[in-house]
Amino acid sequence: MSDRNPRSELRPPSARGWVWWLPLAAVLVDVAAELIVRGREPVSFMLIAVPPLAAATRGPRGTAMSTVVCLGLQMWMAARRPGHFDEQHHVAMYVATALIGIASVALASQRERTRQHLIRANSVAEAMQRTLLRPVPRKLGPVRAAGFYEAGEGGTLVGGDLYDVCETPFGVRAIIGDVRGKGLDAVQTVAAVLGSFRVSAHEWQSLSALAGRLELSIAHNSPAGDDGDPELFVTALVLEFPPHGGEVRIVDRGHPTPLVVGPQGSRLLVTAPGLPLGLGTLAPDGEDTTVHRLDPSEVLVVHTDGVSEARDADGVFYPVLERLGERFCGACAPDPETVVSFVRTDSERWSTQSDEDDRAVLALAVDTVSPGRKRLASGQR
Repeated sequence: MSDRNPRSELRPPSARGWVWWLPLAAVLVDVAAELIVRGREPVSFMLIAVPPLAAATRGPRGTAMSTVVCLGLQMWMAARRPGHFDEQHHVAMYVATALIGIASVALASQRERTRQHLIRANSVAEAMQRTLLRPVPRKLGPVRAAGFYEAGEGGTLVGGDLYDVCETPFGVRAIIGDVRGKGLDAVQTVAAVLGSFRVSAHEWQSLSALAGRLELSIAHNSPAGDDGDPELFVTALVLEFPPHGGEVRIVDRGHPTPLVVGPQGSRLLVTAPGLPLGLGTLAPDGEDTTVHRLDPSEVLVVHTDGVSEARDADGVFYPVLERLGERFCGACAPDPETVVSFVRTDSERWSTQSDEDDRAVLALAVDTVSPGRKRLASGQR
């Protein structure tokens, strides 16, 4: 999950930038000019610009205070020139400053309301992200896990990628997926798939049947009709780590191929790709589960195409398999957190273009199960 905090992004920075100091700088420059010319030239008209500058960085009270200060300085400067305090042009300047100050206070109030609205909206979005994409537990049964997610569209927290990991009576199960499209339809589909997975993963023993249940959730809960996307589908990998450990079972619904990385290097896992979720009715049902052995020193890595399709300056896609092999081959057995951190930072450095696709990565490793625990798990099954 992305570690950006929308609340902190909208709070006023503790170190004030140069824009914040502009009103004060304008006042000081004008006062310095008045002292230099000794009242021989009218320089107080420059103070008219101070209230709008204050409205850009301060609240209504600060903007109103700046207006009062500017009016006072204008009157003081005019009084330094005999006969100019109540002269027609100066009175017009006082009135213009007051009117501009009132308008600036209104603008500052509107800016403050908009800022508060954005804080509330981002707080809701953050809560939605934490509800849909829960933090990945570091340990579930015999499985160690880590994950990373980042929405592609700037300023958003939830997109069209999804993942989850949970412990069930059938072992630890995980899902990673990518919804075709963006916007509210994609978010609604993410909610439908994850909600169904979190319930059905505990009920359906067959991994293929679980995938079929997810298919049904898309048909019943995703946008449809004139306002929905008629070509909506979700590429996904559904994974299962049995209680006895040592292997992973995979149902592939048109998603990027999973891979394994360890001290011996990296390799792709052969799967039996099926149609994406949402298009399963176009093909007959069949057994599409593949089983692969996993060594305790290996980490299973699954990701969305936002990672593998990141491009460098020459338009070359990010080679996930090769980069992981170069990084971890010959080293100590990696842990999931290290693998996820590497993929995240390395793919960001690789990409030189403005990517608008979501990125999600899951890394999972199976610990060695003791013989006593293995017999207990076998008896339960």
